[in-house]
Amino acid sequence: MVQKTSEYPAVPPDDLKRNLTIAQIDKDQGLQHIGLVGDTYTITVSGDDTAGRFCVIDMHIPPGGGPPPHRHDFEEAFILLEGEIEATFRGKKSVVRAGDTVNIPANAPHQFHNASSKPTRLLCICSPAGQENFFREVGTPVATRTTPPPKLDERQQAEFVQRVMALAPKYRTELLKEV
Repeated sequence: MVQKTSEYPAVPPDDLKRNLTIAQIDKDQGLQHIGLVGDTYTITVSGDDTAGRFCVIDMHIPPGGGPPPHRHDFEEAFILLEGEIEATFRGKKSVVRAGDTVNIPANAPHQFHNASSKPTRLLCICSPAGQENFFREVGTPVATRTTPPPKLDERQQAEFVQRVMALAPKYRTELLKEV
């Protein structure tokens, strides 16, 4: 039994139903690699692993890649591991380089784009979790963390956009024309 020893609530007991998660991105065959908007996203920690508190997504963004302007009602942080991106937050552009961390507050319009000539790698942390499920539902499974998604013809691209627009509200996301 845990006793309260101060004016603060006691730390709850360990939940033995929850397990340690170790994602070895280039070795673990069980990780999901998802091709989306020209990028490849690998889910390394899902909401199932964290009781819904957060998820972690390893993102491979090729030159010219990155999502369109959007906003959502959850916190999102990016830790740049390799390369650089151009982040637009409420209309202001910033260059973010390897070693930098960006925090996007919930509900704020934003976008990131790889304007360089080399691929970028970043970790995306969303809290609470759920964004990984959106990516699973709209993206295409691919073989590795750097495998690009298949090219879409005009009809397939229109169907993809329609599917994203229909599912975005389910995942508390809104696509924008500009940030």
